[in-house]
Amino acid sequence: MRSPFWDSVVLQSVVPVVESASLVQINEEKLICVADWMAYEEFAKPDGALLFDFGNDPDVLMDFTLVINTMNFAFTDFATGVKFETDYMGKRWSDSEAVIACLHRAIAAGIPFFSGDYLAKVTRNDLENVFAGTIEMPMLDERVTLFNEVGSVLVENYEGRYSNFVRSCAPRLYAGGDGLLERLTSEFSRFRDVSIYDGAEVFIYKLAQLGIWGMHLALSPQKAWELEDAHMLTAFADYIVPVGLRVTGIFEYAPELEDQINSLVEVPRESQAEVELRAGSIYAIARLTDEINKRRPGMEPLLQPQVDFRFWKSYHATHWPHHLTKTRMY
Repeated sequence: MRSPFWDSVVLQSVVPVVESASLVQINEEKLICVADWMAYEEFAKPDGALLFDFGNDPDVLMDFTLVINTMNFAFTDFATGVKFETDYMGKRWSDSEAVIACLHRAIAAGIPFFSGDYLAKVTRNDLENVFAGTIEMPMLDERVTLFNEVGSVLVENYEGRYSNFVRSCAPRLYAGGDGLLERLTSEFSRFRDVSIYDGAEVFIYKLAQLGIWGMHLALSPQKAWELEDAHMLTAFADYIVPVGLRVTGIFEYAPELEDQINSLVEVPRESQAEVELRAGSIYAIARLTDEINKRRPGMEPLLQPQVDFRFWKSYHATHWPHHLTKTRMY
């Protein structure tokens, strides 16, 4: 039977890319082989636990999740390869965990970082102070611009709170235009993660979907908010999942792309290779989710973000090189 998630806007747009791809190929035989053994692993049900305590107010957790995903990209210096780190609560935190630590430190100090009024006016100097760490936060000017843009929309339309926006949407990804994913990607240009391939739009929506998934995980256990069509979420196309797909043999690269990635040569945003890497990742995780679920009869079906996380968790610290793309989208 064909899983309903293949009807999502995202998957429908990536299928033609996979069918036409010449730089990134999917080895179907290897995919089936991986499904054969991965189906018998434990996929613990996500509990939504946060790295730091931001309280139990559902609106604050909505604000936190979407604010963090507004800036959830590029934590490694592109020139040196050094990751952003910060010291907090007696520990050194790295990468995205360091960013969350900085936000927790800022909120504890009384900085209203979840307020649209603050974000609309935040300056480079403000962000330098909030995100103080071992190196300057990469792409800091781009983050200032994004926060200013998002904050202005929140102030103008939603009394300065992401939570007001969330509650104004249908609690679904897709709802005839009123779904949370539909509106997040149309009302906030920051989340419009769309590429062009062979003249057609490819809807990736990495950070938008990741933010919605995060809210679902954090709030559904306490029945404060729940995404009603979570089964329609796709993989979150980033740098890491392609590595997992490559080392398991599911991804096969054209020699020139293999050399480009292994030599740490930048893969430009919107290039053929970059779009094929991201589209192929989404497609491969969807196929794996289907195949794994077939091998788990009578069990609760896995969602694509769970299979995505299986790859991210295992390979985010691997020494195998990932592609380098300078972008605000992931």
